[in-house]
Amino acid sequence: MPYNQFSIEQIKLNFGIEIREKFGIFANISEVEYSPFLTQVLEKFVPLALEIDSQKSRAEYITAPILFELKSQLQTQISLFSGQEFTVDLEKGLSGNCDFLISYSSDPLTIEVPFIVFVEAKNDNIPAALGQCMAEMLAAQLFNQRRQQEIKTIYGCVTTGTNWKFLQLIDQRIEIDLHEYYLSNLGQVLGILHYLIEQVE
Repeated sequence: MPYNQFSIEQIKLNFGIEIREKFGIFANISEVEYSPFLTQVLEKFVPLALEIDSQKSRAEYITAPILFELKSQLQTQISLFSGQEFTVDLEKGLSGNCDFLISYSSDPLTIEVPFIVFVEAKNDNIPAALGQCMAEMLAAQLFNQRRQQEIKTIYGCVTTGTNWKFLQLIDQRIEIDLHEYYLSNLGQVLGILHYLIEQVE
């Protein structure tokens, strides 16, 4: 089945994953400055995204500009994919498209070392999208294992554009940060994303 049909219970049963909840896993990470251009873009488009209030509008008008800013800050260190088909194992149900995915590679055309996946929550319902995010994280882990790429931790994020929740997959354990991070503190969100990338270096 595709990623978006997975529930948390199915992740536990199908993959033998232990799930833990912790508060503030990423809360103490330093903020990162961002460009005046991003500020201008968000000032213009956040009200529009919230007025339309669809998953697509939030992804295009809020999440995408933030990830483009991240990409521009890191230059060729990472590649960013949007809406990319990412089928890893049909038998396990690890198939479908990712809303956004970051690969630790300079290749902008093919996914080589996936390690952060992003899921845009439908109807502003972050908990309902956690199963999908976990499935995509497991797919990224399996993708790297099959290519003998030693990526210790795979990260996931479920976002509404305004609210961001982060997860991490280590071996057979997924940890969910119970704390949510907010667009109103964008420097902190970008700081967390920088931190996740630094862990791969």
